[in-house]
Amino acid sequence: MEFTREIYWNVGHGALTLVPMYLLAAIAIGLLVRGAWQRIPLYKQGLPLNRTDQMGRRIAIMLENVLLQKKVTRVPWPGLLHGLFFWGFGLLVIGTTLIVIQADFTDLFFNVKFLKGTFYKLFSIVLDLAGLVCIVMLGGLLVRRYFFAPEGLETKKDDAIMHGLMFTILITGFIIEGSRMAVTEMNTPLAMWSPVGLIVAKALAGLGQAGLLLLHKLTWWLHLLLVMGFFILIPLTKFRHILTTSSNYFFSDLGPKGKLVNLDLENEESETFGATSIKEMTWKDIFDADACTLCTRCQDRCPAFLTGKPLSPMKVVNQLGETAFNNPEANLIEVIGKDVLWACTTCRACQEICPAAIEHIGKIVELRRSMVLMEGEFPGEEVMTAMEATEVNGNPLGIGYAERGDWAEGLGIKSLADDAEVDVLFFVGCYGSFDKRNIAVAKSFVKLCQAAGVRVGILGKEEKCCGEPMRKMGNEYLYQSLAGENIEQIKAYGVKKIVTTCPHCYNTLAKDYRDLGLETPVEIYTVFLEQLIAEGKLKIDAGDLSCTYHDSCYLGRHNDIYEAGRNLIAAAGGKLVEMDKNRAEAFCCSAGGGRILAEEKIGERINIVRVKMAAETGASTLVSNCPFCLTMFEDGVKGAGVEESLRPKDIAEILAERIH
Repeated sequence: MEFTREIYWNVGHGALTLVPMYLLAAIAIGLLVRGAWQRIPLYKQGLPLNRTDQMGRRIAIMLENVLLQKKVTRVPWPGLLHGLFFWGFGLLVIGTTLIVIQADFTDLFFNVKFLKGTFYKLFSIVLDLAGLVCIVMLGGLLVRRYFFAPEGLETKKDDAIMHGLMFTILITGFIIEGSRMAVTEMNTPLAMWSPVGLIVAKALAGLGQAGLLLLHKLTWWLHLLLVMGFFILIPLTKFRHILTTSSNYFFSDLGPKGKLVNLDLENEESETFGATSIKEMTWKDIFDADACTLCTRCQDRCPAFLTGKPLSPMKVVNQLGETAFNNPEANLIEVIGKDVLWACTTCRACQEICPAAIEHIGKIVELRRSMVLMEGEFPGEEVMTAMEATEVNGNPLGIGYAERGDWAEGLGIKSLADDAEVDVLFFVGCYGSFDKRNIAVAKSFVKLCQAAGVRVGILGKEEKCCGEPMRKMGNEYLYQSLAGENIEQIKAYGVKKIVTTCPHCYNTLAKDYRDLGLETPVEIYTVFLEQLIAEGKLKIDAGDLSCTYHDSCYLGRHNDIYEAGRNLIAAAGGKLVEMDKNRAEAFCCSAGGGRILAEEKIGERINIVRVKMAAETGASTLVSNCPFCLTMFEDGVKGAGVEESLRPKDIAEILAERIH
């Protein structure tokens, strides 16, 4: 016997079947397109933003994430369930498409059938198992949502509609298959190639042939109506993320990663800076709300949310969307809340884990810019004091700018004003220049460079704060003022390379300063030292060291630099015990987003939570690669009561102690 089956069995392949079927399909697709098109004017309320450049790269990103579910499956339990459901459902769609192509095109017009023989057997078992996988995975997702929902996962009417409709489509599909098999092939060799259908066929066999024929025909039309209803509901419910999330991969920010939009502060036509209303956000900010699947992954990773602050990145995104769709004239700052906006550490944990390519940080910074530049408002008096100190002395610590290079006295290095013939400019940063604890780090780095024969210079009193904390707090004016002065000095001395021990300085100089004209290469010290060791210029003796390593947000998630620090620890003989939250999932120290300038008044202190994670490893040393992190950890070990058992140290200090 030939392995195949009759398509449109029992329902007929004439006009009485095809005309209403294709008419329903045309209506459903038309309503889908109409519903999607009607949302475009809502997105257009926002400002223009070019996200159609580099088309090839964008298409590749979209296909990679849609077809491979790369972002979705990064969270194993729910992600894998969703991924398997997607792939299973995709196979069912492909199978249905092949059936239509053969029945209504190749066979109808050319008498060509390809669904036969070995190919049909494989086709049959693949679709059969794909349907089973879809039902099991959908069941798993339902159990998670309704019985083991994580904190903040909201269940709405849309969720019930989605689960109910998908379950019904899948189950009716198996009823159609089972009733057909019970009449035509239950006792044939072909039946084994549809194992799930065979089980259903045996369960339905008692209905008799007349009952099976009626059940098959009624269920076939019901299944068709459900599928058409699925198409119609896509733009009207959470099903829209099938379109919007896929599109959002195409509209991804292609980098540099984490770089903020530069404000044109000299534009005399601008009446406002930052954003207060929807029309001052971009269309992508509004579109993100439609792409959001409300999966809670962003808030599950948010250090502010997890320590009792009012910030939920997911909620912020959806409040913007709700405002755009329901009340576009509303004041966004009032809608979201000031404490929410000030709580963000810009750690990027939300964006890294988001399966829908949503961009949270830029939205929050734009709203902060409005509060600062238009209202002169900060989260506390201490932040205002730090801003004023930076305006006067070029640093938020309030120390006279003339003392900025005093830490380097007696080290044998000069400021560029005295000797500009150097291999690298060490951009020290404010904490390395003025904070006693971080001065030790700066000295260690210089010692390492000298041991490797690298000539190091500094700007000394000519160096200003890079402006990153001010910018992330919303003070774009002060940031650009500081950046302009720094760039002018760097260009004047013809600097060949910049190295810094501060990830915040690194991120700012290497990315944001490019908009203002800086072209000098910038390296972070961990990568720089790793290269010196690899080249044999810097020799380090290995010694006993029990440690755990903290991936700073601005070196890790913002710049994807994870292994350099670990390689340096290995070179120093360190036995590394990783914290549960490491690399891309590392927990923030609380100092990012300008929060280094602000007191943490709401909820549990983030730095104490992180220190407790380090203490749980049993390691005696908490290795840092960032002056902000080191400062927070020095305070955190006291707050956590682990001063005697855990000591924070910078990686440069560890290496400097082991110079060969």
